Amino acid sequence: MAKVKSTFYCQNCGSQYAKWQGKCSSCGEWNTIAEEIVEKPDKKDWKTATHNQAKRTSKPLKIAEIENSPQNRWNTGNTELDRVLGGGLVPGSLTLLGGEPGIGKSTLLLQISLQLNYKVLYVSGEESQQQIKMRAERINPVAANCYILTETKTQNIFRQIESIEPEVIIIDSIQTLHSDYIESAPGSISQIRECTAELIKFAKETNTPVILIGHITKEGSIAGPKVLEHMVDTVLQFEGDRNHVYRILRAHKNRFGSTHELGIYEMQGSGLREVSNPSEILISRNDEDLSGTAISATLEGMRPLMIEIQALVSTAVYGTPQRSATGYNVKRLNMLLAVLEKRAGFRLGAKDVFLNITGGISVDDPAIDLAVIAAILSSNEDISIPKDICFAAEVGLAGEIRPVTRVEQRIIEAEKLGFASILVSKQSKVPKSNFNINVIKVAKIEDVVSHLFG
Repeated sequence: MAKVKSTFYCQNCGSQYAKWQGKCSSCGEWNTIAEEIVEKPDKKDWKTATHNQAKRTSKPLKIAEIENSPQNRWNTGNTELDRVLGGGLVPGSLTLLGGEPGIGKSTLLLQISLQLNYKVLYVSGEESQQQIKMRAERINPVAANCYILTETKTQNIFRQIESIEPEVIIIDSIQTLHSDYIESAPGSISQIRECTAELIKFAKETNTPVILIGHITKEGSIAGPKVLEHMVDTVLQFEGDRNHVYRILRAHKNRFGSTHELGIYEMQGSGLREVSNPSEILISRNDEDLSGTAISATLEGMRPLMIEIQALVSTAVYGTPQRSATGYNVKRLNMLLAVLEKRAGFRLGAKDVFLNITGGISVDDPAIDLAVIAAILSSNEDISIPKDICFAAEVGLAGEIRPVTRVEQRIIEAEKLGFASILVSKQSKVPKSNFNINVIKVAKIEDVVSHLFG
């Protein structure tokens, strides 16, 4: 006879309590604690809870005695995803993909399922097989290795896995799954944790990579308990605005690679197109000389990007001037404006300042500070910056121009895109290479002003 136990979980953060209380002591939210019935299966049932496997007893070994077994990554056929994952799928890994509703999570994974040279089982709890078929024909009509299953019970899913024996499993989504061994609704804290634990057990024992799609909350974090992100090996976030065509894939956690890599896609009618050279789409090709525009060389992981920064400085209509930034930290913008006011003598305290990074991306690289200041001064003086000039330097509180990391890679990217000059810090250690671009070294804001505006 199975033992039945009642437990209280916070539906916001996943904290567990022995009894009900009004306020969660972990996250501070009110009225989020709900009772869930947790049923533990008997040992006899637990053996067949997922699939039949031989018992294995783990023994401790000295670290020198452990044999190295190189994990060959599996190429997904998608360059941007492979870059963010660190080179491809790792056998036996569990990957969680989150993002806004309608951003393209299911489209991306269905597209990968149709491209993989491995046998893929695509499990959907949100769409019918006919609906998935319609999308698949639009993305890639020819796919012989992709199986579609519409099921939400984990026990039935594992029976089909035993029958088909897929090499890759995709679950859309983890919030729709439920297990017979937990008496609570799908999407609850206990169901998500139990279903994820069963999938982890299966992935590690069969060396099969599993990819999960996860819903997010209104704050933008992965829905469900925080322990879900700790259980999986990789957490990917699919970002972007549904009003724009470009999507960004980032890694928030990666046990097998870097978390600084970035993947960029363009949403089209036939699916998501990989953007191999994002600098070309992030820089507008206007023939007119417009003031308030500057180009900066930034880095996302190992990839250099040239981004366009737009600034608008105007006289404040109301008593308090406005400070607004899109894709940039407003607090850092206020700091740079204070530096211009105190160190360079520009009177911007009574003016509205609006800043925008084109392309709908967000950048926190301090190397774009100099381009931000150049764009603000260009708009304030209404003098355009030559299109063949870009910037790569940080600005300090004393008004000094500070060096940034991997400046050589930034210079090479600017040279490749046809820029004639790049402004960097005087302290930057630029190697003596045969650059076809003029590297201008500046020490303070006054040097930048005199060079750009005379």
